[in-house]
Amino acid sequence: MSTNKYYATGKRKTAIARVWMTQGAGIIRINQRPIEEYFTRASNKIVAEQPLTLTKTIGQFDFYILASGGGVSGQAGAVRHGIAKALQTFEPTYRTALKRAGYLTRDAREKERKKYGQKGARARYQYSKR
Repeated sequence: MSTNKYYATGKRKTAIARVWMTQGAGIIRINQRPIEEYFTRASNKIVAEQPLTLTKTIGQFDFYILASGGGVSGQAGAVRHGIAKALQTFEPTYRTALKRAGYLTRDAREKERKKYGQKGARARYQYSKR
């Protein structure tokens, strides 16, 4: 068994996940904590593991992930993006399936900035006629 390390960076909103992948027993550690402990919401854990489920590689790789920035859901999306990119570098034949599922595409949606003279990005203060 080779000890090759594969590195990828995943991004989502303002979250960044740096992913190191090695062949192993399927251990996923995010910020030095097991994935179950880091993502307490089951949906975030499912989102992070989607590329592994798609490529049927659950339990074949160990992941060491450093996630920073954003919120928990944004980090889950960043982890998914990073894992997908690492799987692609390991096995280029996974690319078509991962690309079709949209896991290799960086979700570019960001928070729109608040504008001056307004309550928010689009919301205005209520207009008073009288």
